[in-house]
Amino acid sequence: MNTRYSLHHIHSAEEFTFSPAEYSYFKYGDRSYAEKFAKELFDGFITHHEEIFTTDKEIVILPSPYMAIPTASNFLCFYFKKCLDFYLFQKGKKSSVLSKINRNHTYTTDYGNLSFEDRKNLIANDTYYIDKDFLRGKLCIFIDDIKITGSHEHTVNKILNEYAVNADFMFLYYAELMNFDIDPTIENYFNYYAVKNVDHIAEVMIKPSFQFNTRIVKYILGLNSSNFEYLTSKVRKEHMDDLLELAISNNYHLIKEYENNINTLTQTELYYGY
Repeated sequence: MNTRYSLHHIHSAEEFTFSPAEYSYFKYGDRSYAEKFAKELFDGFITHHEEIFTTDKEIVILPSPYMAIPTASNFLCFYFKKCLDFYLFQKGKKSSVLSKINRNHTYTTDYGNLSFEDRKNLIANDTYYIDKDFLRGKLCIFIDDIKITGSHEHTVNKILNEYAVNADFMFLYYAELMNFDIDPTIENYFNYYAVKNVDHIAEVMIKPSFQFNTRIVKYILGLNSSNFEYLTSKVRKEHMDDLLELAISNNYHLIKEYENNINTLTQTELYYGY
């Protein structure tokens, strides 16, 4: 079994059945919208495909591949799992398991600005690992926030084929582009709808519901020096401590474009005696 479900279908470049502003905040680390979207996605999915969960197979939830820093879809997965596990609890069934596809590289390119071929070529240069023995015989649900060109799904299917994973697969999306006459860069229209500059980034980061993800880490590390210094003056030092730790964990200190800001973070740590 290899099926797909998406909650919102994008047929127009002007009218949408979800809020682009909420989506933009979600992409830059506001977990409150990850929780909201996950509940909506679960409710929509269970309405149309409740029979899927009558299976006796163990259910595994997987977000889009990442290295060390979770993507926004990882938080969508986390809250979807909470909804699913309560549903399974009510049915007297075993709860689901959260897993991941590991990736070994990262890139600075803004993915939302690329065509299908460019996206496919970009992620084709990466290497991935999946535990096929752990997934064998299970129902694997891959969750992502949006499907624009299908390049990620293409990559995941390629990984599953290469590893000869013997399991049932489902792909779930909060939104999916259905009209392919629309330029795929509409993804960045959603990404930047409400979060357009460093002031907006600071506004997101002071929210209690903020948590770093890959997108906002890369955005901050890619800022010019003046904007970076401005941001550090607006947010808590603990956030900058976390940023440095995450940057190192994802090997961003080896990327030239991020070198200056990471060095600034390091000097701040040394100044405070850490």
